Amino acid sequence: MEFVSTRDQIRISEAIATAEKKTSGEIVAVVAASSDHYIFVPLLWAALAALATPAALFFFSNFASEHIYMAQLAVFAVLAVTSQWWPIRIALVPRSVKRARAHRHAMEQFLAQNLHTTKGRTGVLIFVSAAERFAEIIADEGIYNKVPPETWDRIVQELTNNIVRRQVSKGFVSAIQMSAEVLAEHFPPGSANHNELPNHLIVLE
Repeated sequence: MEFVSTRDQIRISEAIATAEKKTSGEIVAVVAASSDHYIFVPLLWAALAALATPAALFFFSNFASEHIYMAQLAVFAVLAVTSQWWPIRIALVPRSVKRARAHRHAMEQFLAQNLHTTKGRTGVLIFVSAAERFAEIIADEGIYNKVPPETWDRIVQELTNNIVRRQVSKGFVSAIQMSAEVLAEHFPPGSANHNELPNHLIVLE
């Protein structure tokens, strides 16, 4: 199932275009399917389970050493294969690791989308990583100096709550509108066209 449907993408893009009419700031929205493939985490769990297998068999069975060794290999092979199924793989990743990888991805996207190059340093990234259920707003230096972090924390919380309720487009639109209100207060629209960055939702597969 799509995390954001085509219709929702259009709705979010329209919200960005409308919001940017109220401010000289730039809002970019990015949604990523995931922030990492997490290939090695399941393999780590499989290796740990395999390492624990001999101890368990020594205490609770009379298997010969060569049979224990074969059992150890079998445990690793079975777990290494089954844990590659994406729902299992992502579930095995510690929450702290998922948050760290998603935050790193958000920072990378801030640079990749050229938000750091806007006139007046007034770019805002609204970033969501679907697999990690992670949301973050990153404001450039010009905004960060005027708007306290708590303001963005409240918007992120609203966005996250909507994602948990599977109302992704509603969450994005609300976050965009709230961000525009904050930006309009400090960075009202100017006479020139400051639409430097794309208004559509950027979807990363």
